[in-house]
Amino acid sequence: MNIYNFDLNLLRVLDALLRERNVSRAAERLSLSQPAVSNALNRLRELLDDPLLVRVGRAMQPTPRALALEAPIRNALQQIEHSLSAGESFDPAHSRQRFRIAVTDYVELLCMPALMRRLAEQAPGIRLAIQHLAPTLPAEALDNGEIDLALGRFLEVPARFHVRPWTRETLQLAMRRGHPRAEEARELDGFLRLRHLWVHGGQTRGMVDQWLEERGLEREVVYTTPNYLQAAHIVASSDLAAVLPTQLARHFAALLPLQLYDLPFELGSFALDIVSVAQRQNDAALQWLIEQIVAIARH
Repeated sequence: MNIYNFDLNLLRVLDALLRERNVSRAAERLSLSQPAVSNALNRLRELLDDPLLVRVGRAMQPTPRALALEAPIRNALQQIEHSLSAGESFDPAHSRQRFRIAVTDYVELLCMPALMRRLAEQAPGIRLAIQHLAPTLPAEALDNGEIDLALGRFLEVPARFHVRPWTRETLQLAMRRGHPRAEEARELDGFLRLRHLWVHGGQTRGMVDQWLEERGLEREVVYTTPNYLQAAHIVASSDLAAVLPTQLARHFAALLPLQLYDLPFELGSFALDIVSVAQRQNDAALQWLIEQIVAIARH
């Protein structure tokens, strides 16, 4: 195929169709009419000699050829976008950009109120769309441009991503005030006899359980949740205990009948990082936003 005779705008249409699997939604994404997208799909089918998307029930499913093209086309379009935007000036006061950030509910509470105050003062037109952070780094979503940043604790980050340190955090034990085992929980044996709530938000294995397993020990986890914020409320109204990030624990101890204790063993601190695609280091708007997030931790 001679690429000089190929309308490269069709690749944007194919990318939108593969993302949405729906002509109407793809048209909305591209700000085009539905007939225009349907016409573009027909041209693609003819040029590539493949149906590309076929209707199965109410959904459209990509063919093997379309699936094979999806990642290369998306990466090429993103590379073009990043190259064209490199070196562009960025005026936060007049920007209308929308950034998509993946965080846990804990990090959202820790960072976003302060970030929104900064944006209201310096960049009132910027919009944020927050997505829930899955147990592992959302590498595919970052690669595909579905999110711009991920902010959290990541044990492994592939080399194709850029990591910006944000802050460090420690852990504390939270129990309701008047818990009958509060005093004995100050010792390791007492800690192990507690009934624990474990928040797995953003991680598949916690620091506490890793430390215990390395010493042949185990605690009784009777309640597991991805939600840090609900965890504090559950602990405050039950005899469960939870190991929570210190800043979150202190926030809720001021609002709920919670008592905080140091862990009966030394875990140290852990890092919270900002992860973005390395290719976007020259994206002035994204780098400005990262600097605002970093500044929050400094203050």
